[in-house]
Amino acid sequence: MTYAQRQHPYGPPQNHRPRRRPGRKILAVIAVFLLVLVGFLVYVDFSLKREDAIRTDGERPADGPGTNWLLVGSDSREGLDSERQAELGTGDTAGRRTDTMMLVHVPAAGGKPTMVSLPRDSYVSIPGQGKDKLNSAFAHGGSQLLVKTIEANTGLRVDHYAEVGLGGFADMTDAVGGVDLCVEEPMQDPKANLDLQPGCQTLTGPQALGYVRTRATARGDLDRVERQREFLSALSEKASSPEVFLNPLRLFPLILNTSSTFLVNRDDHVWHLGGLAFAMNGIASGDGITTTVPFGGFGETDAGGSVVKWDKQKSQTLFEALASDSPVPPEVITTAESMGG
Repeated sequence: MTYAQRQHPYGPPQNHRPRRRPGRKILAVIAVFLLVLVGFLVYVDFSLKREDAIRTDGERPADGPGTNWLLVGSDSREGLDSERQAELGTGDTAGRRTDTMMLVHVPAAGGKPTMVSLPRDSYVSIPGQGKDKLNSAFAHGGSQLLVKTIEANTGLRVDHYAEVGLGGFADMTDAVGGVDLCVEEPMQDPKANLDLQPGCQTLTGPQALGYVRTRATARGDLDRVERQREFLSALSEKASSPEVFLNPLRLFPLILNTSSTFLVNRDDHVWHLGGLAFAMNGIASGDGITTTVPFGGFGETDAGGSVVKWDKQKSQTLFEALASDSPVPPEVITTAESMGG
C-alpha cells in the first residue's frame, strides 16, 4: 500500500469549491443598476430650476379629477452668449416674457389627454389689472399671476407648471437629432432667423425655434399656436422613438438638457415630468386631442393693440369637460379649418 493510500484509504481528498450561484450575480448587477438609476434621477431632479409658480392660498378652482399642466415657453435668454443669441436669432433682450402657453389635461383614468393652446394675444381678465392680453399677466406678475389668470378664466385648477427658455428648446431639439416636419409653403422671418423652403425636412434646434416663434403669417398668433402644437407632438414622438430612447448617446443628453433648462413649480419633480412626457407621447401618437381655445374673432385693446377673443360658450363647454374629466365635445375642438385656415 502506498503512502497516499495509507493517508487517504478512500482516495485523495476532493477540491470542494463553493458552487457558483449565477442568480446572486444577476441580483448584484440589478442592484448596482438600480442604485445608478436612482442616483441619476436624484441628480436630474436636483438640476431642475424651481420657483413658487402656483400659490396655494386665496380663492382657486376646485381640485377636479385628472391633472392639469401649464406649459410655458418663455423668451428668456438666460445662459445664452452673444454667439448663441445670433445663431438662434433671439436678440439680447433681458428678462422673461411668454411666447407659448398651453394647458395639458391628463385624465385620471382611461381618457384621452388634451392639449389646449392659449394664444398669447388672448383678451382676458387679469386679476388686479383689468382686461388685457394674456401674456401681459406674466409681464405684470410673473408665473404666479399667469397661473392665477388662467385659473380665473378657465375654471381649471393648475396642478403643475413647467417653463422652458429659448436655448433649452433648441438644445432639446438638437439632442434628439432634429425633428422631422413637412413645411407647406416658404417661410422667411429675419426676426426669428428663419428661412425654410417647402417640403419634408429635419429641423435643427435654431430652425425649430424660428418655426414655433414666427408670427410672419396671415393669421399671426393663431398660425403660431398650430405650429407649436404640431412641433411639440413631433418632438415627443421623436424623443420616445427607439432611435432616441434606446440610444444612450441621444437619451442622456436629452434628459440632461431638459432638466437643466426646465423651470418648474416648487413641488414638482422629475417623476411628474415623466408622467407629462407619457401623456405627450400619447397625444403625438394620435391617442389624444389637440386644440386651440375656441376662437371668437379679433378685437382691439383700449390702446389699439390687436387681440384674440375667445368664443365664450364653446370655451366654457371645453373647460367644463376638462374639469369633470369628461370627453371633449367635437364641436368645441378648434382646428385651422374651423378658424378659416
